[in-house]
Amino acid sequence: MARHNRDGAGADQRGFEYGVSYQPDWLKRVKVTRQLESGRQSTKTLFWNPARGPETEPGERIRTRIVSSDQAVDFEVALTDPRAAVRRVRISYELPDGNGRTEEVEFTLESEDYPDD
Repeated sequence: MARHNRDGAGADQRGFEYGVSYQPDWLKRVKVTRQLESGRQSTKTLFWNPARGPETEPGERIRTRIVSSDQAVDFEVALTDPRAAVRRVRISYELPDGNGRTEEVEFTLESEDYPDD
């Protein structure tokens, strides 16, 4: 049986602080990706699970919440995965950029390391 959610924290490439509520036996890390003014993309690891690995098998329900009072971000992703086959979840989140426009920020939840990262 999977364990209850744990709480963690991290900061993105612009220094905005985030809280992460996560299932310790599924989530390995959270990455945040933003477009830079130059047109290039910047990806930063927002949070690493401090556990060396799962202590039990993940449950069939995956649940992760990310909040940032700095940016008025508050969302939770919950999905049912009875075969434990989900490895990565990407969330595209639209934020106001302070100049009357919006900025798309991508959060990537991963359950394991990938060779291309």
